[in-house]
Amino acid sequence: MDAKRRHEGRNGSTPTVLLVHDAFADTSIWAATIAACRPMGTDCVAVANPLRGLRTDAEYVAAIASLVDGPVVLVGHGYGGAVASVASAWSPNVRGLAFVAGLVPDLSESCVDILRQRAGSPALLESLCPRRIRLGSGDSTELTIDASRFATVVAQDVAPDRAAVLASCQRPIVAAAFEEPAPAAGWRDLPVWYLATTANHFIDIDVQVDLAARAGATTVQTPASHWVAASRPQAVAELIAAATAR
Repeated sequence: MDAKRRHEGRNGSTPTVLLVHDAFADTSIWAATIAACRPMGTDCVAVANPLRGLRTDAEYVAAIASLVDGPVVLVGHGYGGAVASVASAWSPNVRGLAFVAGLVPDLSESCVDILRQRAGSPALLESLCPRRIRLGSGDSTELTIDASRFATVVAQDVAPDRAAVLASCQRPIVAAAFEEPAPAAGWRDLPVWYLATTANHFIDIDVQVDLAARAGATTVQTPASHWVAASRPQAVAELIAAATAR
């Protein structure tokens, strides 16, 4: 792999961290992580990932990154990793990428391609609930995780009451987003960090390790579920600290 270049920030200041949440989540998934980052002096902003399509979502995140007057590190969880990777290619002030149990597609590769080709856990597909919705003159299929299986599949190490709340607060993702080929692969040009969760029932640990190795990532493993930002926020904060160190 060619040596990666480090993007320069506009004013050389400490990086702002933009947190990009997964499908089935919202910005609140990062609350405990942000709290854990505060004593480290890390400036974190949780971005509301639209979950309407990989290109659309990445364009939105890139637009948010462009508003930051200084360097940015993008942190993506799950599907949010794919969004962060694409967005970073379109954001000249992004200086690094960090993936939290993230999907990291190559150019023209989709999230579904990764899961099909890399022996992903069958629990992922078995737990999804499709629903058809009509918007104006068109319609689309959205996905959520079966609420009765949510804790078992993505949050087995989260307190049961908290996991039940997270299941009820899911944000659906347009199914086509998982099938959309990545229009860019920012990880090819940037320093990369990866937090792999060994008790992940949603994205198998072998898949995560494969993706991290392909991206040339500095990789850390932690015994956590897919919802690691809620269950082990300190581990996520430490990854962010490494990614933002000068």
